[in-house]
Amino acid sequence: MRMWGGIWAAGACTIVAIVGCDRGATAEAPIQQVDAVEAHTGDAERVTASTQPRKETDQEGLLIGEYRLADKPVVDGDTVRVEGVDGSIRLLSIDTEEKLRSKADRAAAARDFELYLKGKRGDAVRPRKAGTPIGEEASEFAKAFFEGADVVRLERDDPRKIRGHYGRLLAYAFLKKNGRWTSYNVECVRAGMSPYFTKYGYSHRFHNQLSHAEAEARAEKRGIWDPSAQGYGDYDERKAWWNARADFIRAFEHEANRRDDYIQLTHWDALAELEERLGQEVTILATVDQIRHFKGLVRVSLARQRGSGFPVIFFDKDAFRESGIDRYKREPVSIRGTVERYEKGNYRTLQIVVKEPAQVMLAKLPWPSDAKRAAE
Repeated sequence: MRMWGGIWAAGACTIVAIVGCDRGATAEAPIQQVDAVEAHTGDAERVTASTQPRKETDQEGLLIGEYRLADKPVVDGDTVRVEGVDGSIRLLSIDTEEKLRSKADRAAAARDFELYLKGKRGDAVRPRKAGTPIGEEASEFAKAFFEGADVVRLERDDPRKIRGHYGRLLAYAFLKKNGRWTSYNVECVRAGMSPYFTKYGYSHRFHNQLSHAEAEARAEKRGIWDPSAQGYGDYDERKAWWNARADFIRAFEHEANRRDDYIQLTHWDALAELEERLGQEVTILATVDQIRHFKGLVRVSLARQRGSGFPVIFFDKDAFRESGIDRYKREPVSIRGTVERYEKGNYRTLQIVVKEPAQVMLAKLPWPSDAKRAAE
């Protein structure tokens, strides 16, 4: 067995271009629609599902399968590769710090680490990711954990959340250690190589294990929790932000468990669900990706996967301002509205039009300005 920081780690719509008027709208409305579509030529994606068969790894279910590790399987502390799966795998519920990827960053971090971190954050409202020595350590921890393993078992947290924003498979990774399947994700948190990462929601299956693992690592001052570690050092701020997002997501999921008109845009079959509810009211949970202003409307794109989103349209710019959504780029929101379709030429798109600010629900997030006022 190999010891690591007190923990054993034996080696082993389619983006729907824009939209139209309300159902039953008058003949004047299409003038605005045409402006919107022309502004987004090449930006839309067909609503209809692809006729290509889904990959075996993308079939709905908790178990993805058991795989041999790829040659040089560890990309970093929270990303691995296995044989038989295209691309890398984003490991769930963890977010290790980045490796130092350039000579300039390595030199700046060695010269004055606090100044280096300050420069990386700049004037950003939220904490940013950056390469750190503790990120290098997390990568080495992962290499030690997976070293010598014959098989890795991949499982999902939610059978309908299959791939992330960048198209990577989302999974928990398990290795056989001392005769039992052991979660790398949990042990990474226990070793202090990552916090319990809740930015995109609490773990459905391993919340207690991850919470206890983080508490143990904090108490023992392991890894990122060691005051002398060269890491982000701002995890109280990060955790407050992540957990506020997770609380918002959990409240939506609670409603979705008892209502079939609540749809998470990150589910692989979300577009098919929206298509089935054409002309009906739904509530969508998603992250704001882009906000674009045009002469006659504001288009808010809700994130699905990179290069693909779902449009929410504000023809009333006062409603847009009063909704507060302009502050929520890359943050979770919930939108209530009627699913509509717009067709023009080869475009066949879905969307929701927001007429009232009350259709938009925002997560109650901590903002740096709020903390400053409280301190005063």
